[in-house]
Amino acid sequence: MSTLAARTPITVAIAPDSFKGSLSAAEAAAAMAEGARAVFGPDAVIVECPMADGGEGTLEAILAVWGVPARVLSTFDALGRPRQARVGVSADGRTAVIEAAEANGLPAVMDVNLQPLRADTFGVGILARDLLDEGVDEILLCVGGSASTDGGTGLLTALGARFRDREGRNVAAGGAGLADIRSIDVSGLHTRARAVLWRVAVDVTNPLCGARGAASVFGPQKGALPADVALLDTGLATLCAVVRDATGIDMLEEPGAGAAGGMPATLVPLLGAEMIPGSTMVADAVGLADRLAGADFVLTGEGRFDSQSLDGKVVEAVTRLSPPTTPVIVIAGSVGLSAEQTRAAGVAAAFSIANGPAMLAELQEHAYHRVRDTAAQVCALI
Repeated sequence: MSTLAARTPITVAIAPDSFKGSLSAAEAAAAMAEGARAVFGPDAVIVECPMADGGEGTLEAILAVWGVPARVLSTFDALGRPRQARVGVSADGRTAVIEAAEANGLPAVMDVNLQPLRADTFGVGILARDLLDEGVDEILLCVGGSASTDGGTGLLTALGARFRDREGRNVAAGGAGLADIRSIDVSGLHTRARAVLWRVAVDVTNPLCGARGAASVFGPQKGALPADVALLDTGLATLCAVVRDATGIDMLEEPGAGAAGGMPATLVPLLGAEMIPGSTMVADAVGLADRLAGADFVLTGEGRFDSQSLDGKVVEAVTRLSPPTTPVIVIAGSVGLSAEQTRAAGVAAAFSIANGPAMLAELQEHAYHRVRDTAAQVCALI
């Protein structure tokens, strides 16, 4: 028996991301916890802290740790059709989390032909407006999975801003009207819009415009044809110039400004929003560092552990926030790093849940049991 296992009781912190298509982060954490208890017994202290990187599953992960249910609000999808969307509010009522895709997500508009020039973020703004009315002090905005490329103009319109053309008229909604913007009227902006702390979770480093910009890289998956991409890119550049003239802040080359159709490009200069890696935002929201502090070792994981895992993702955040002498062990659907690369990343070891050749569908179908059993195998070595 190792020195760690001899401690009574042993403390295990468990902070995985979701296993995409198989397990939510909460389910993955539960599976790992079950495996750990099978080895260490009921006296073991198991600290479960489901994590996310600001994309799909972030709302569920934060709510699981906060211990509060989701709230359901009425809003609109990216094409202006009524829909219900989930949001989260902390138990003390001070912090809210919005997963933008709950309102303007691409899957919600896949039932019709994609309309990349019309799609907007107005529905996301409706959610934010309702939460501002409730009196929250901080809004955590997760922007992945959007169907729109409107530079956040729809969100700001829902909060009371107006984007005008050279004649002083409101421009068309969505990306179609961006190139016509000549001025911004914020006199009607929600009275609390600039009083709260906005933290925008981004998991890409793309600039707003150009070959790596929002329209060029992400527009086609939202239905944009080459001519649409050109129009959207020009429109985003125009919007950026107008915002720069109004605020003195130029977001054109800012890494991450191209996330979610350019949403940060207006939220940062007009609302004072802060762009941060999604895993960092979630870690702060759930108090990850404190939850890891007393652990004898840490289990984390995700669907695939590879070089991308070390670039602002959950595994990187867990490793960075764990005490220096606390071993961090990764359990993943597949492992794409060598033992040397794993150790260089600060991870003690990484284990795949595949105990032999297996099809992806098989791994997904039995993911809970495989994660549980792999966790038990790992803990038996401690």
